[in-house]
Amino acid sequence: MKLLTTAFYLLLLVLLSPWLVYRSIRYGRYRRGWMAKLFGISAEPPRKTGKTVWIHAVSVGEVQLMRPLINKLTETRPDIPLLISVTTDSGYQLAKDLFRDHSVIFAPFDLPWAILNVFRRFNPCLVILMELEVWPNWLRIAEELNCPVVVVNGRLSTSSFRGYQRIAWLMKRCMGTLDWVGAQSQQYADRFVQLGTSPSVTWVTGNIKFDGADGKKDAPEVVSRCSQLAIRPEDRVWVAGSTQAPEEKLVLQTFLRLVKNHPKLRLVLVPRHPERFGEVASLIEQTGLPWFRRSNLGDQSAPGSWKIFLGDSVGELRWWWGLADVAFVGGSFGDRGGQNMIEPAAYGVPTCFGPNTKNFADIVALLLEANAASQLRDPQDLETWVDRILREATTAEEMGQNAAKVAASHRGAIQRTWEGIQKFLPAS
Repeated sequence: MKLLTTAFYLLLLVLLSPWLVYRSIRYGRYRRGWMAKLFGISAEPPRKTGKTVWIHAVSVGEVQLMRPLINKLTETRPDIPLLISVTTDSGYQLAKDLFRDHSVIFAPFDLPWAILNVFRRFNPCLVILMELEVWPNWLRIAEELNCPVVVVNGRLSTSSFRGYQRIAWLMKRCMGTLDWVGAQSQQYADRFVQLGTSPSVTWVTGNIKFDGADGKKDAPEVVSRCSQLAIRPEDRVWVAGSTQAPEEKLVLQTFLRLVKNHPKLRLVLVPRHPERFGEVASLIEQTGLPWFRRSNLGDQSAPGSWKIFLGDSVGELRWWWGLADVAFVGGSFGDRGGQNMIEPAAYGVPTCFGPNTKNFADIVALLLEANAASQLRDPQDLETWVDRILREATTAEEMGQNAAKVAASHRGAIQRTWEGIQKFLPAS
């Protein structure tokens, strides 16, 4: 099985190499960390001696998700070294910025020699997988080395669950090696069990994303950005975040119509993928409206005349939401399956999103049931909805208050997660 799996990975890598080269040249992606990915070799040194806790995330969203967990670990067990591995370039850079006191590496591919090199160099005593990253060789090697593997904030979307069911023979072996799973919901927990995880180690802990979204508009990070952007009390701010094509074009066209009737309206537009920042900047330029971008801001203030602000940075969206009077969460009119709508909800911002929110189906259900957000069927509905929120103060206030209540009532996942994983930590 080991040889077959490794041969499959190598064949897949060869087949994907033209696409990887194209993406590298066209968008600047996949250029970094190849020694770490292929061989588990990194210049990053262990920051402390002793057994390490290895925490793995895929991209920016999971790195943000780590924050409350890493804070809990460092506060409770400052003696334990932490190793953070990330798959994407943007996730890696954000992890380096956020977790300067810990070792950060590109995650190795699921190749035996690469995985073993990381184990030898950092000596992990526990592997924590954020949401779900199950790889056969990784799990097998951890099992052989008596290193527990746990899943935190576990989720299995409908599409992922169906896909895994097609290879149930492999997933049963992988899932059966997991030592503990903290699932976001009972539905996700049941799916883990159906795929092979022991019911006795599968808990329902809730969604850590609620813990990571404190929703304080008076937080220093929010207040300083409000000042930098020269936002006045009479201004109305529409934040459209985590957008993908063609949502930016939709938002800009909608804004051009809305601003005629709402002259104090400003737009903060934050695309999901960094490689599209230039493309979106060109779209904004075509509107003819005064605009500014985060990459030109630095520590200075933006000119007060701007109407559109491009958030062309990684890891700041959680603070841009705090500026909003009204919000649109992207990835929901395209094929992405939606993005995190908990953060604007936690700030008490009236929030909308499109029909494709399969990645956050349980959260969407909570918000809609409490009249704490709106799901739009068609792109044409966006203008009508934003206009209504801007005109009807009572409607906006009620939806925002409901959203903040939902977010507050679902916090506590970090504590339940801690109760599940602390038994796997080495003695003090």
